[in-house]
Amino acid sequence: MKSNILIIQGHPDSESFCSALSGAYREGASGSQAHIRELDLSRIEFNPNLKHGYRQRTELEPVLVEAQELIRWADHLVFVYPTWWGAMPAILKGFIDRVFLPGFAYKYRENSPLWDKLLSGKSAHLIVTMDTPAWYNRWIYKRAGHSVMKRNILQFCGITPVRVTEIGPVRPSSPEHRARWLEKVRRLGSKLA
Repeated sequence: MKSNILIIQGHPDSESFCSALSGAYREGASGSQAHIRELDLSRIEFNPNLKHGYRQRTELEPVLVEAQELIRWADHLVFVYPTWWGAMPAILKGFIDRVFLPGFAYKYRENSPLWDKLLSGKSAHLIVTMDTPAWYNRWIYKRAGHSVMKRNILQFCGITPVRVTEIGPVRPSSPEHRARWLEKVRRLGSKLA
């Protein structure tokens, strides 16, 4: 059982289907003994641009300091976001650029190509909406966006296992399909909590 769950809604539109999916996950998980917190990127203000890279420190806005505290607190991270142009939306990428910093998420070792994974001991679940059919995303695109989020970001920082649930194609879906997806995510919340 995951005792502390942080749900990160990564769609910039607060009225998106991703917001509904985040709510469904929360509803499912709320029936357990888990403590649930949420971070909705559509409702917070921050500069997503890491202006100077790592050459010069960009001070974190208070909401990003709080985000780091929530990530430290969490045992399990749930990211809900759409796939746009094969990857996550800019707001989620900017959030990761600004929050998953050296010294917080990982730390390179001195005189070594190796690094310490500072977020070890946590797990994650990616709930990703798409308009691309799942078979096309798998065989043609090679699930590139999922790979970046799973391997290049979360596992790089020590978060494992990372599970992925694809929802879609959303754009041509019927209200009945969407209702089934909401129920599926509600069940995921109840199982993983």
